[in-house]
Amino acid sequence: MMAAEEEKPGLKSSSSIVPCFLFVELVIMAGTVLLAYYFEYTDTFPVHIQGFFCYDKTFSKPYPGPDETSKIPPLLVYSLVTGIPCFTILVGELVAFFLKAEGTQEKTIVTADCCYFNPLLRRIVRFLGVFSFGLFTTTIFANAGQAVTGNQTPHFLSACRPNYTALGCTSNMQYITQPRACTGNPLVVASARKSFPSKDAALSVYSAVYTVMYVTLVFRTKGTRLTKPTVSLTLLCLAMLVGVVKVAEYRNHWADVLAGFFTGGAIAVFLVTCVINNFQQTRPPPLPPRPQRPESVLGMPMVALPCVESPLEKLSGTQHPALSSSCPPYNPYVHHPF
Repeated sequence: MMAAEEEKPGLKSSSSIVPCFLFVELVIMAGTVLLAYYFEYTDTFPVHIQGFFCYDKTFSKPYPGPDETSKIPPLLVYSLVTGIPCFTILVGELVAFFLKAEGTQEKTIVTADCCYFNPLLRRIVRFLGVFSFGLFTTTIFANAGQAVTGNQTPHFLSACRPNYTALGCTSNMQYITQPRACTGNPLVVASARKSFPSKDAALSVYSAVYTVMYVTLVFRTKGTRLTKPTVSLTLLCLAMLVGVVKVAEYRNHWADVLAGFFTGGAIAVFLVTCVINNFQQTRPPPLPPRPQRPESVLGMPMVALPCVESPLEKLSGTQHPALSSSCPPYNPYVHHPF
């Protein structure tokens, strides 16, 4: 019965898809989520403590307040980062499935020993699963960069509130390295040491680039050429706006935002191009090319001329069938004595 199913065109039976999903992909996904959690909400990976110059104007911008008071608070950023791609992919896959758009339909139905995998469900789980994996990976990259570098935000000295008199600051060139130089709120000071790269900028660009590539490669808009560019540019502008607000509110430097943009965009492009094949179904291998007629050395086609057999050739062919004559093709560039 299994062999019969494997021979049917468009039907593929796999006994390893369920074990790989349960014991490989889910384990990797769970490990990624746990690592992102430890970076974000625990002190397992302490932030590197950098020193600072006395009265450094680069880090003396006014304290903008908690992140919740920002014009684009983290809750809004994370909601848009997760909501827009999920909604776009769900709507796009449902529309493509019911309209049977060419290039977006799975040609192969995968079955396992225990269950049957619907092609629509496979595509949705694959695209959203890879998107979720990339989202947590971007978070890990951003948090790891912040913990390793420990770069200060533009408002670091306003949050740190160093006692310059006790530290003996006499000139702007004096460098302070004491770990207990700050007298401000420890939580605010620790947050002010996490500037490079900007995590919100990285997540915003990752989500925007992933969604833009999905819209560009999957959507089929007949009769209009401006729908996909309008949607794509709108998403990219929203992502860029997050970085601009971070800089305008003195929460990040321009270099932090640009590094976040590069991190998120690179992860999105890598996952789309190398992991999920540009949102297209897997294409079967091409058929071998058909044999062509032999050609001469100069590239000219060989012409077959009529062959006239002599009585001696007929006689020898009758006596010896293995020596029957066969006329070679005619090549106009080879001299034939007629």
